[in-house]
Order: sequence, then structure tokens, then C-alpha cells
Amino acid sequence: MRLSNKAFVALLWLTGCSSGSELPRPPIAREAVPNQWRAVPLPPEAGEASGPAATSGMGASRYDRVGYASWYGEELIGSTTASGTPFVPDAITAAHRTLPLGSHVEVTALDTGRTILALINDRGPSRADREIDLSRGAAALLGLQGHPIAPVRVRSVTPSGADAAALAAGGPASTRLNAPPSLLTALRAQLPAGPGSPSPMSPRQSIRPAPPHAAAGYVVQVAAFSSDSRARALAAALGGYVEPAGSLHRVRLGPFRDAAGAERARDDAVRRGYGDASIIVQP
Repeated sequence: MRLSNKAFVALLWLTGCSSGSELPRPPIAREAVPNQWRAVPLPPEAGEASGPAATSGMGASRYDRVGYASWYGEELIGSTTASGTPFVPDAITAAHRTLPLGSHVEVTALDTGRTILALINDRGPSRADREIDLSRGAAALLGLQGHPIAPVRVRSVTPSGADAAALAAGGPASTRLNAPPSLLTALRAQLPAGPGSPSPMSPRQSIRPAPPHAAAGYVVQVAAFSSDSRARALAAALGGYVEPAGSLHRVRLGPFRDAAGAERARDDAVRRGYGDASIIVQP
């Protein structure tokens, strides 16, 4: 006798009941039961107790630091960046010590919350108390041209194809949202002690040879670089000279016959943004 499909299923059910066992049932997802929904933890990039960490799309591997930014303009025209491309003051680029060349960062000014996207194309800063060196174009977008140095947040990101292409062509990426005040407060609390002077833009002048070491008088030391090319570019911009000192290259002005002349030169360097400029007396 042939059983219909319905009769065959009924027979299996009765057989299972008579043997004291049950047919396996499909599992019920806990999340599907209305009274048992559980909160799903947010990924690290979505937020933190100290404030949102934003969404870089790079998970825990993202670079995210606060520190101080300086910037460069005409004084580096003609120099070649570590990526092999010429330095272009108005391009939206930056120098960093460790981030990969060709990578991208969001830079946020911690005084205003303004945020930009920049291309890493060079190595720097040479000073340990700097987090990043910006091009003049990047500094202008952030509103930092009137500030020799400024506190910033630097965060590695994966840009869209359109933004990456715009930066590679020397233009700006799409506009970013400003960081909220609550986040800025949390980030400023993480800043290290304030650093000294940066390297702002100034008119280019001819570089002078270093005077004899025996020359008496006063000299003004503006800055010291590990990079000879950067030191020479700054010296040319200020009308000074470069004096090697081991692995460093000192940018100096002078010599001056009297202290008053040296003080005027130092004060002028400070007004230009070189707050570390100091007077050295040469016997």
C-alpha cells in the first residue's frame, strides 16, 4: 500500500512520539526573540569614552595622535620631497616621520575644529616636539597661516577615489565636517607641553656664506635642522647663513656689532614666528 506524503509525515511523527524522542527542531536565533535583544558593542573607530574617534575605516590599526603642526611655504620651493616629487607650497600636502608616503591623513585644528584631508609626501618634522609639517596650502585651509605653530589631531584615513585624485593633482579634497566642541576639549587635554618655534613663510633672499668662526660680535640662532636642504632654504629666506654642528645645521643671522642690533634681528625673527630665536655672544 502506498502512503500519501501527508500520511508518511504523520507516521514519522507518531513513531517519534512512541519512542520518546523528538525530531530535531531548527534553532531559534536569540536576537529574533523580542524580549532578548542584546546591545551590540560598537567598533573601536565608532567612539570612545573620551570622545568619538570618528570612522577612519581602518579599525584599530589607524594612526591617531595629537601634537603640534608647523608649516612651510616659499622657503622650500625647489626642494624635492621624500616621495620624489617637488615641493609645491599651495598643494595640500604634509610631512610625517612614520606614516607611509602616499597615505592620507585628516588634520584637525584643535583651536577651531576645522578639519582637512592631506597627502603625506615627505618626511619630517625634524624636531621631536612637532607632530607634522604642513604645506602652506594645507595650513591655509586649516586657518593656521597667522599661527606659526598650532595644536592639531592627525588621523590616518582611507579617502575616496575622488579625494585621492584631487590631492594628487595638487587641489583640495572635499570639505570635512568640523570636530564638535566636546571632542576638541577631550583632545586638547591629551596635548603635550607646548613646543617652540615653527618655520613660517617669508620672502626669499640670497644665502650668505658663514662668517669666520673667529668673528667677534653677536649672532642670532634662528633654528636648527637635521636636513641641510631645509636649513639652506630657510637661511636663504631670512638672508642668513648655515653653520654645521655635527648632524645639525644651524640657521643664523649676523654677526652684529652690538647687542641692540642683535636684539632687533632676534625680535624680527620672533615676529616671523621663530619663537626659539636666541642671541649668542661670540668673543
